[in-house]
Amino acid sequence: MSRADDELLDDIAAAITSIHSHLQYGPITVEIVMDAVAMRLLEIGEAVKSLSTEITNSEPEIKWRDIAGMRDFLAHHYFATNPEVVEAVIDKDLQPLADSVARMRSRLPDAAEPTDG
Repeated sequence: MSRADDELLDDIAAAITSIHSHLQYGPITVEIVMDAVAMRLLEIGEAVKSLSTEITNSEPEIKWRDIAGMRDFLAHHYFATNPEVVEAVIDKDLQPLADSVARMRSRLPDAAEPTDG
């Protein structure tokens, strides 16, 4: 069963929050921090792959294919993952993604609101 966009966006937001939490334990060069962050990046990529085209098209400045590609790389070439690349993703791409997710989430109807019909 596939998950709805609102759930996937919540998953992405939660993974971003977790990444920031993990980084409080040390730099990305600390193995356990790298492992935890890489797992969350993998989760983000998996969620991105399941988002509807309609919602990703609403935020064209985000490189959705690159995010999905990072997931594939982490899943299939984990031992070749360079901490500097992961650090660059965190420094450059994580906040724009978080902002985009918040905007997309705000445009979705609240699941708790009753619908006409």
